[in-house]
Amino acid sequence: MTKADIVELIAEKTGFTVKDVKIVVEQCLEEIKNCLIEDKHLEVRGFGTFRVKNHKARKARNPKTNEEVLVPARKKAVFKVSKDLNNSLN
Repeated sequence: MTKADIVELIAEKTGFTVKDVKIVVEQCLEEIKNCLIEDKHLEVRGFGTFRVKNHKARKARNPKTNEEVLVPARKKAVFKVSKDLNNSLN
């Protein structure tokens, strides 16, 4: 399913125009992105939690040359599914 599919489904179910729904969906995703950029976490009850996880710098090995490489520290966006959503999947 794509963002366009979600927009069409919401428009069908609510009666709003596709153009209006697209603006709302894109703004919602933009706010989630901004929240993560500001290193905040976002909890949507009954759905899940978006947050930023910090990964430390580490040493790795290139399997082709067996040369040791330094992997720099970085941040990564993660999503954890809520218990309610997880239970409804099973």
